[in-house]
Amino acid sequence: MGLREVIKPRLQDWVMGMMDDLRPDTIAAAEGAVLEVGFGTGRNVPLYPPGVKSVTGLDPLVTDGVAAVEERIAAAPFPVERTALRADGGLPFDAGRFDTVVTTWTLCSIPDPGAALAEMRRVLKPGGRYVFVEHGRAENERTARWQERINPLWRRIMDGCNIDRRIDGLVEDGGFELTSLVRFRGPGPGFVGQMYRGVATRV
Repeated sequence: MGLREVIKPRLQDWVMGMMDDLRPDTIAAAEGAVLEVGFGTGRNVPLYPPGVKSVTGLDPLVTDGVAAVEERIAAAPFPVERTALRADGGLPFDAGRFDTVVTTWTLCSIPDPGAALAEMRRVLKPGGRYVFVEHGRAENERTARWQERINPLWRRIMDGCNIDRRIDGLVEDGGFELTSLVRFRGPGPGFVGQMYRGVATRV
């Protein structure tokens, strides 16, 4: 294992810890068998409510040997299974397997979010719930234009993260019906702090 593979999950865990205050309002809506796309270092695991029966975490990031991740999983009152896999390929799960799909700051960095959402919809049971908190394109057009200018450089230096994706449009185009959506300003500069928190159902 190279130095980058050792440092990256630990650095990501530290950086994403800055978003912990924004997680509970999303994670509280999960129930049953959960597929978490963009599992990362498992920072959502302690937040899942009692109605969650299992969590399957999907992420290309390899976190083997990261003590904080192992501790979160070991403390969970439900089984947690991790799969090191991208979401925009074919997922190795039967159609309708999951009751809930969760993403937290994930759609920004998936190379093909449309393909990922199509697979998320396929493995979600009819009437199942997709809950998310993501950052994306600003409502304010001046800020959005700055995001468009900055995004090519940002994507290169931030490991594929995009700051100008219309998250609500992506979700609806993926075959989901939005039942709630809240836009708010998160931490950090305005061009990266444009948040979308939502609940959608499979249609």
